[in-house]
Amino acid sequence: MLTKHLYIKSGSVLFLYSIVNISETLYIRRRSQLLRENAKFKDIETIKKYINIRSQLLQRRYGVQDNISISSSSSRPRSSSKASLAVEDSPSKKKNDLTISENYAFSGVHHIFDQHSEQVSVVKFANNDRSKLCCASNDGTVSICDVTATPPRVSVVLDGHTKPVTGCDWSASNELLVTCALDGLLCLWEVSARRRLRSVRDQLAAPLLCCVFQPANNNMVIAGNARGMVEVLNVSTGIYPRGGSSILGGRVLSIACESSGRMFWAANDKGIIVSYRLEGAGGSLSKLRRCLVGGAVTCLSWSPWLARHPALLVSAADNSLYLFRIADRDGSLVLKKRFDVMHNQYSVKSTFCPIMSFRRGVCVVSGSEDSCVYFLDIEGHNEQPVVNKLQGHASPVLGVSFSYDESLLATSDVSGLVIIWRRS
Repeated sequence: MLTKHLYIKSGSVLFLYSIVNISETLYIRRRSQLLRENAKFKDIETIKKYINIRSQLLQRRYGVQDNISISSSSSRPRSSSKASLAVEDSPSKKKNDLTISENYAFSGVHHIFDQHSEQVSVVKFANNDRSKLCCASNDGTVSICDVTATPPRVSVVLDGHTKPVTGCDWSASNELLVTCALDGLLCLWEVSARRRLRSVRDQLAAPLLCCVFQPANNNMVIAGNARGMVEVLNVSTGIYPRGGSSILGGRVLSIACESSGRMFWAANDKGIIVSYRLEGAGGSLSKLRRCLVGGAVTCLSWSPWLARHPALLVSAADNSLYLFRIADRDGSLVLKKRFDVMHNQYSVKSTFCPIMSFRRGVCVVSGSEDSCVYFLDIEGHNEQPVVNKLQGHASPVLGVSFSYDESLLATSDVSGLVIIWRRS
């Protein structure tokens, strides 16, 4: 007979339980009881944040719900400039009882940034940090905003490019930022010191149109230029490694990596999407599979899980948003669904909602040239895929980015406006 010893601390007392064949559910219930008993002695907001994150992890790992309700004795007013959004107040419904529209109800405006004088084509939240947002603009600058400050503010403006900035990406630790621009420069920035560490010119002296860190090795950056080349750069040395370049053709507008970094997809203005394998630590490339859509591909977004298969979301300038299933280890794409999105002129972006495993429905978000932001249910009925539409911009919406916990959504437009939306 298997006996387990369980230690649980309540206040200053440590309890020892000898449990025979204990289930995870019993353990969770006991911890929930102790949390409720000690809630009044601790900081309410900290407990609520802990409970929310714990519940998400338990549901994702074990399928077990940790239903704890912690209430505050005071009712605090909320304002559009203060973000206490990581934890939702105790709802009258469980998350699984909410409709998909309620799950993805982003209607409140948290803040509006207008520091850029020209279009902001890319916005990107930092990894696992909802406070930092990077905005890349055609005015040649990159701004980093502190979204959760009171009030939200622009922390720094990085000025190193001489032409429109077309891409940006955070390193895994958020210590570094890489940017690229039409001036042909790829710049590496140290965010905390607010300084540029390195600038490397494109090896063909061509305008650069997109860039991403290699997820498993942030010494490597993958970029695409206006002469159809996909290229790997070692940003630590400033050297393009031998075998790390491949001609895709057209203008390479977008790149997306899977989480291990061993495979990525690149796409151009001809509608061609090609999967690549990054071989070894040297950065050499192997071209794998090819797929064709009906317009210029302005955004690729990868997700590790969709109906038990990884997926690729594709924004194409033929008024389409495509959802592909990744069919094999060579990155072959099989079309799953297509959605109508007004998109034929600008570099419109789209993204998966980051939390998909324990909500009803699965959504993606896309900008649109009709100045709206669309939430689309990719597993529901094709006749009515739109579950929410945000109307706050007066110009075509280009960039979209979720904070990692899905509490904030950033969108940008052609006029240079950036809106931070909060969950209702």
